[in-house]
Amino acid sequence: MSDHLKRLNAPDSWHIAKKTTKFITKTAPGPHNANAMPIAVWLRDHMDFARNMKEIKQILRQKDVIINGKVCRDPRMGIGIFDIVALPKINKYYRILRDKDGRHVSVEIDAEAAKTRLCKIKNKTTITGGKVQLNMRDGSNLLADNTYKSGDSIVLSLEPETRFKIVDHFPFAVGNMAMIIGGKHSGKVARIIDIIKVPGSVPNKIILEDEKSGTKFDTVSPYIYMVGKKTPAIAKWGHEA
Repeated sequence: MSDHLKRLNAPDSWHIAKKTTKFITKTAPGPHNANAMPIAVWLRDHMDFARNMKEIKQILRQKDVIINGKVCRDPRMGIGIFDIVALPKINKYYRILRDKDGRHVSVEIDAEAAKTRLCKIKNKTTITGGKVQLNMRDGSNLLADNTYKSGDSIVLSLEPETRFKIVDHFPFAVGNMAMIIGGKHSGKVARIIDIIKVPGSVPNKIILEDEKSGTKFDTVSPYIYMVGKKTPAIAKWGHEA
């Protein structure tokens, strides 16, 4: 595998200029998937907190960047949807979301909102000792009880003394609120009104309703990210549904 990535081949979700320089920082193996954006790209190309790699490394060496409650020191560290990026020395906090074109956007939030993080449960497994392990969409794992199901979202504390403690739970169920994170409806927040199970390996079909316009539309289950029950909790997290 090459350590180099040409700007022209960078994922569209990064939403970067393609012709300024030939190469750009490649994401290190880790959280999320191939579309994860390196923190170096976020600092320089998205937020203008740095002008070059030298400044990026200096910022990281000073422990000025905290991702999901943990200090980041690797400029290639990937960030993705619903990650929390904190720069406490300048009192700036951001949640990474997706816009209608499937591109990463940074929504500024307050310090209180940055104390928790939303995660989607991809699946769960039983490990040694009969313990249940929740496997998250971003690649992280968490031990919990059998209350939670695949497709659900959980809210985790990022506070040092309670890190990874589950503080809320949004089930993948009819009547609850979801954000669409892919496809032509990316970025929308709507209520699930039906879950159509499709036999075989094809993803289940999800029917949703936009409560503002009353419009109904459909998507597939991998694009669903639960964000609330009767109302979208995401609105109080610094993002207008």
